[in-house]
Amino acid sequence: MYSLVSPPLYISIFISSCFSRNNHNKLSASTMAACIQTKPISQNPNRSKIDDHVYDYAKLYRPSFQDYESCLPFSQIPEKMSGLSFVEDGDQDFLWRTMREEAKLDVEQEPILSAYYYSSILAHESLGRALANHLSMKLSDASLPSGSLFDLFVEVFTEDQEIMKCVRYDIVAVRERDPACISYVHCFLNFKGFLACQAHRAAHKLWSQNRKILALLIQNKVSEVFAVDIHPGAKIGRGILLDHATGVVIGETAVIGDNVSILHNVTLGGTGKACGDRHPKIGDGVLIGAGTCVLGNVKIGDGAKIGAGSVVIKGVPARTTAVGNPARLIGGKENPVKLDKIPSLTMDHTSHISEWSDYVI
Repeated sequence: MYSLVSPPLYISIFISSCFSRNNHNKLSASTMAACIQTKPISQNPNRSKIDDHVYDYAKLYRPSFQDYESCLPFSQIPEKMSGLSFVEDGDQDFLWRTMREEAKLDVEQEPILSAYYYSSILAHESLGRALANHLSMKLSDASLPSGSLFDLFVEVFTEDQEIMKCVRYDIVAVRERDPACISYVHCFLNFKGFLACQAHRAAHKLWSQNRKILALLIQNKVSEVFAVDIHPGAKIGRGILLDHATGVVIGETAVIGDNVSILHNVTLGGTGKACGDRHPKIGDGVLIGAGTCVLGNVKIGDGAKIGAGSVVIKGVPARTTAVGNPARLIGGKENPVKLDKIPSLTMDHTSHISEWSDYVI
């Protein structure tokens, strides 16, 4: 299915700036890859008339996984990867303007949503204020008014522009990796994994400021509303996709790198009552399949893939695939199969499965 990009976004570009392995804060001579689509849309004669005007704006389609899975193979990038670069140091409002255009098109197609889109998107001057409003409406109740939560979220998002940069990366990550996501504004309004992640970013900021009561309150509300339980002490990178997100549990000392994709019912937990550093460390570019448990202070290396339903209690080397309960490496411990593409971006859950199992239906 083709997904249209609203004006003025005429082309979908993926750029990844790579960091030096020895110093993550300094850009190396960076490798860049762009996935640029030039095919025109094949206009479906059965489409509704309401869609006709959309074709006047865009002549491109969402790149398929096969189209962009060849971008940035591991053999051509340094060990440390950056996140998805959408708006770095340039036009910070480009994504927000695009979302507003998408909202206007949605209202044109479904006028019944006019008031909702106005209060959620079009009435706000910035992405940060719109996000603060949307989260406050989702998480408020009779004893915790939305106005109080709005002031809290605005304070956090205004003070820390790094959080807002992560928000932009996350929106683009969802749009690029999830074929069910039809627009940026669709992600912003309706994807609870995205919303839970942004609420956690605010809670983590409060936790780091020793405002732990407020941080834990936000964690509890997010757990009740979105069914996603992320301890405010957990550290999460940018370009994160929590796909479906229901049942995701992430412990206090867990660390998640950049460009990570996690499906529903994943637990990054401890192994008992021990205190201290007790939760998993997830590298950049990792893909964790649905229903997986990663337990204990174990490291999942950059670009690793964990198959659905696996139970991982030992470290997984970079660029390898672990499957099963207990998890084992495809290809064996001594000579595991090495992945040459970033699994969190390709979202490929089944490659090399024949080398692990001869299961057939």
